[in-house]
Amino acid sequence: MEDKMFELVTKMYDEFSEFRKDMIEFKEDMNEFRKETNKEIRGLKNDVIRFENKLDAVFDGYKQTFEKLMVVEKKVDDISAKVEKQDVEITVIKGGKKTKSK
Repeated sequence: MEDKMFELVTKMYDEFSEFRKDMIEFKEDMNEFRKETNKEIRGLKNDVIRFENKLDAVFDGYKQTFEKLMVVEKKVDDISAKVEKQDVEITVIKGGKKTKSK
């Protein structure tokens, strides 16, 4: 009976030792996985930051272009108003010459 108990305890010890080794390996694998995941997350964060910076630059360029377009549009509107005024003046002048020459 003692031999069977000894064998059982020995078998349990061996299985526990094997289980412990497996758990140590699993812990090491998980630590390595965590480190690699953290590296990838840092890389993604850097990519997002670069993308945000580029997006900010694009938005700033768009804003400057829009503002310049508004300035040009106002100038065109001013010129159009002057041309219309001059057309009216020319029409009046031509009309006045026709009346005087008759």
